[in-house]
Amino acid sequence: MLKDGPGKDKAMQCLACHSLDYIQMNSRFLDKAGWTASVNKMINAFGAPIAREDVDEIASYLAENYGKPEPVKEKP
Repeated sequence: MLKDGPGKDKAMQCLACHSLDYIQMNSRFLDKAGWTASVNKMINAFGAPIAREDVDEIASYLAENYGKPEPVKEKP
């Protein structure tokens, strides 16, 4: 099951076409821009039934909960 958080309900749409494994497998590579591109690809190339107005919320949720870890910033 997906992690709890704002946007989870919208992101559940992803599981209609593929498993949670797909999200977890890509999580270490994608930041918010990457998730946005991925969700848009699913809509444009594969016809995923996701409303355009949900893309940002889904990408934000995925980036926050399954996204590429932010690099650790060193102190000056």
